[in-house]
Amino acid sequence: MRPPPPTRARPRTAAGPRTALVPVAALLLSAGCATGPSLENRGEVTAPPGDSRQLTIGSAGFTESDLLARMYALLLDRAGYRTTVLSVTNREIYEPALESGQIDVVPEYAATFADWLAARTRGPGAAPAGSPDLRATMAALRPLAAARGLAVLDPGRAVDRNAFAVAASYAREHRLRTLSDLGASGLPVRLAAGDECVKRPYCAPGLRRTYGIDITGIDPKGVGTTPAKQAVRGGQDQMVLTTTTDATLDRFGLVLLADDKHLQNADHIVPVVNRARAGGAGIVRALDRLNTVLTTGDLASLNQRVDSWRRLPDDVARTYLEEKGLIPADRS
Repeated sequence: MRPPPPTRARPRTAAGPRTALVPVAALLLSAGCATGPSLENRGEVTAPPGDSRQLTIGSAGFTESDLLARMYALLLDRAGYRTTVLSVTNREIYEPALESGQIDVVPEYAATFADWLAARTRGPGAAPAGSPDLRATMAALRPLAAARGLAVLDPGRAVDRNAFAVAASYAREHRLRTLSDLGASGLPVRLAAGDECVKRPYCAPGLRRTYGIDITGIDPKGVGTTPAKQAVRGGQDQMVLTTTTDATLDRFGLVLLADDKHLQNADHIVPVVNRARAGGAGIVRALDRLNTVLTTGDLASLNQRVDSWRRLPDDVARTYLEEKGLIPADRS
């Protein structure tokens, strides 16, 4: 679901979080050799939560994940920890590294991560663990994570889930505000999305089943890409698959249609930590501070500053936390 391309991180000075770019193969090898909960002992975590003073924060390599990782690092720096931000663009690699203690903290998406762990634990045919209900999603996610030595902290207010946008002029012409409105209109819809949308239950099949939308075809231009949005603006397609934190819709004259029947899952932002190294109260308190302020709209705005305004993720993350009073302003 994460559409933005990976962004390269910029090293910081010793005054703030340092960024490391590690070859994927090297990290995979080291993660496989590092210590972590053994398969036979997973499910019973008896050691007290850890409070390591040196922490590695993982980023999945795209703008939003990088921003969240840097905010986590700045908050932890403020709380007296020493942090390094590590960019790893593949969940197949960074999740085992999180289990093994190569990475201590990552920003994740509740329902997506629940489904990932369910498939990893029970096999690729496992029933999804995520759902549109946040409480149910967290109740499914936490035991799956605990069995692997991970702890999932409380979700914040910010949500980045799949969303669907149409041209603002198209919405006005047909009086569309919700996906239900589009289904009731009977209009044929060509959807700009990734090619996997054909089979994904939250994409074309779900739009047909839940909303009765007449999806006539998928234009495989990707999730929230510029060509996909241009196709909708130009009328070649009628709707585009994007995300709720996409801040570029106005630039293309597009508006989101509300998911009024809750087809999409509860992909609230959640910090996930290696419990043995980073499950302690001090770390939890530091990261929980972001939950009190960060909203979906805030996250969209922060993404825009990086992707559209070409600001550095470091600077955007720091400025936001300073504006919200979560870290002191840098007077240097």
